[in-house]
Amino acid sequence: MGVFLMPNLKGGDDMAKKEIRIANTDFELREKEDEEPKIVGYAAMFNDPADETNGFIEKIAPGAFHNAIQKSDIRALINHNPEKILGRAKAGTLDLREDDKGLYYEIDPPKTTYAQDLMKSMSRGDIDQSSFGFTVAVEEWDDSGDVPVRTIVEVDELFDVSPVTFPWYENTESGLKSKDDILQEYRNMKQAKEEEKKENLEIYKKKQKSRERMIFNG
Repeated sequence: MGVFLMPNLKGGDDMAKKEIRIANTDFELREKEDEEPKIVGYAAMFNDPADETNGFIEKIAPGAFHNAIQKSDIRALINHNPEKILGRAKAGTLDLREDDKGLYYEIDPPKTTYAQDLMKSMSRGDIDQSSFGFTVAVEEWDDSGDVPVRTIVEVDELFDVSPVTFPWYENTESGLKSKDDILQEYRNMKQAKEEEKKENLEIYKKKQKSRERMIFNG
């Protein structure tokens, strides 16, 4: 079928469900003299295809986060836990921006026990992965190769960026959209397009036969 866009629906539609991804990116604890330490790094990388999982490959297009950054009140959390907040965009303690590489962030962590514990674990190398929670506004599918490729063209809402202890596994939190759900949506949409194509072909054939009869009878 080639390449096609899927603008995702909102409201009660399953497409609007929150997704979470582990980013294979670098982030670190930045410490300078006479400055409070900051947690800095990339929450996501552009055009960096993830390994095939659940039957498809996924990547993020440059500019995908632009609108979400402008409208979302994004938090920085530990392990996506809202009780362990590290920073907030609205408060100026979380700075996010897109550059040519991806979605960059800087966190000014609070002087809380859990934040200090996190920074200690980061400096030891115990925690070295980052994750982000989001919903998708527009996605693109390319099925011209052996494995379908999903490109996230535009993120609708960006909820949080989170240093994480363990990679997040789908189906461990209710209400989240799993990669199985995403693949099934793609298959349903592909089937619907194929059925629409067949219906249009039948309509075209009927019109052609009608024209031929009119010419013959005329």
